Amino acid sequence: MSAHKKFKGEVEESKADNSALVVNEGVQQPPQINPAIKNFKKQKSRLSCDDFVNGIKAGNVNILGQAITLIESKLPAHYEQAQQIIEKCLPFAGNSVRIGITGVPGVGKSTFIEALGMEIVSSGHKLAVLAVDPSSERSGGSILGDKTRMEELAVHKNAFVRPSPSAGSLGGVARKTRETIVLCEAAGFDTIFIETVGVGQSETAVHSMVDFFLLLMLSGAGDELQGIKRGIMEMADAIAITKADGSNVEKANMAKVQYQNALHLFPPTLSGWTPKVQTCSAVSKSGISELWGLIQDYIKHTGENGFFTDNRLQQSKYWLYESVNSALKERFYNDETVKAKIKELESEIALDKISSFIAAHKLLDLYFSKK
Repeated sequence: MSAHKKFKGEVEESKADNSALVVNEGVQQPPQINPAIKNFKKQKSRLSCDDFVNGIKAGNVNILGQAITLIESKLPAHYEQAQQIIEKCLPFAGNSVRIGITGVPGVGKSTFIEALGMEIVSSGHKLAVLAVDPSSERSGGSILGDKTRMEELAVHKNAFVRPSPSAGSLGGVARKTRETIVLCEAAGFDTIFIETVGVGQSETAVHSMVDFFLLLMLSGAGDELQGIKRGIMEMADAIAITKADGSNVEKANMAKVQYQNALHLFPPTLSGWTPKVQTCSAVSKSGISELWGLIQDYIKHTGENGFFTDNRLQQSKYWLYESVNSALKERFYNDETVKAKIKELESEIALDKISSFIAAHKLLDLYFSKK
């Protein structure tokens, strides 16, 4: 037998000393993670409050976006820094026209906002588009698609499109949106769009933070006045009938007459402005410039009669109380003693040992007795 061991198979044969097959060791693969990342993290220092404020005042949209992220964060450290930034930006805010935009599902809000937004930025204005979306904890909402649908507006140098905050309570999301408005105004945006996810509770919150409220409606979808609450129509300063193009023009004009007649039945507005109804098409761009002119007429009208300033003051007072209510609610439910007691009272309620109202008073007494 040869001194060399005999192997069977190609793999085994390649291991033999007398094999003609040679298996190279190969090239050592580089690490998947850049080894210099540690140095990068050390070099990337966190921006200070003054860095944020100076960047926002300079119109740096990257820093503005980071500051908005701090506002939306649930971390206490981020919240504290965000409040400091907002406080320092307040003296430079307030110089904008805040426009709330809502509409029934399928009305084409994103397409309309891009068309109107392009009209505004093309005339030299700076526009910020925000969203109020109390999205569900399960789905997370779908408003994040807005930025991808507004392809032209999202990349314009005079526009800033911010996707909606993450899931949360309506009050919390609305408060964050109001704080975001302050930062956008300090960054030099003179026109702010606040878009809602649809017809619902969020409209009331949006109405309490805007100067002009625009309601988008469809035509040719059955009874034009069905599917929308009277309260939302009463809040509207104007109604726009969208998709008024092609064979839908006649239906849009009929819907315009119906809505205009319906608006005459409502009591006079505090602003002294008579709500208008117009038709428009985001595709053909018809009626878009007229709507922008209508908004400017409203701002001029309310500026001359003093309603614009008075409305802003009333809104600030409203959000004072809303902020107090929100903070009290958050602290109450995060209190460890309350958390423990709630479970006990829930069990007693389930067994009909105590009523819900008495249980609520017990919790409140427990909470405030510690203060």
